Amino acid sequence: MAVRNLKPVTPGQRHKIIGTFDEVTASKPHKALLAPIKKSGGRNNTGKMTMRYLGGGHKQKYRIVDFLRDKEGVKATVQTVEYDPNRSGRIALIEYSDGEKSYILAPNGLKVGQTIVSGREIAPEVGNTLYLSDIPLGTIVHNIELRPGQGGILARSAGSFAQLLSREGKFAIIKLPSGETRMVLTTCRATIGSVSNPDHSIEQSGKAGRSRWLGRRPRNRGVAMNPVDHPMGGGEGRASGGHPRSRTGKPAKGFKTRAPKKDSNKYIIERRKK
Repeated sequence: MAVRNLKPVTPGQRHKIIGTFDEVTASKPHKALLAPIKKSGGRNNTGKMTMRYLGGGHKQKYRIVDFLRDKEGVKATVQTVEYDPNRSGRIALIEYSDGEKSYILAPNGLKVGQTIVSGREIAPEVGNTLYLSDIPLGTIVHNIELRPGQGGILARSAGSFAQLLSREGKFAIIKLPSGETRMVLTTCRATIGSVSNPDHSIEQSGKAGRSRWLGRRPRNRGVAMNPVDHPMGGGEGRASGGHPRSRTGKPAKGFKTRAPKKDSNKYIIERRKK
């Protein structure tokens, strides 16, 4: 995966940095694995806006991705690597030996025609899904379950990965992309490798219109509002706004919002870096 800088023939292309899509092999998705998405525009069921700065955007279909990977011992062949508008990484269409097709998160380096499998006593190769009890220490993994049978929920965005550090009893110790080190049950599954599209973080849209295509409306600063609209609003001239906080008054930039007595605190060995 690489990125390309466009020649500034228009103002919108002057600062645009976009992916090359070299690894994408199909232009149309598999119809049987699509589902409709209804856009809310940030409104709830009564029509009241509960999320600001959302709306518009290109029409999309949801790709049904298998985060569980629970067909154990059944080999699957990679058919295509595709772009997914609903996530930053790529997805891969796989076909199992029994004929069933499904989408999975495409690991970095996954190729069309490659064979992958999930289960116990299989090789820890890129794309294979194993239990944490069977993965060699130091291995790079993604799509990690937090509870057995839940499906992967950790390390799923473009280029992200976690590392299996050690095992102690029934727990595996994993270093997550945020820098947090925590314990996860060894009966949980994880997929070998890192998520595809690692250069996503250096992409630049180049113009405001491209954000509108993604359904993002213009966001105005709190310090530019009136006192009735935001705690940081008001003041004569260009006032800085005082202590940074949210629209509802909750302090930001350093204020800890995690519950101090949260039940899962006992599984966290080292908190994420600030």
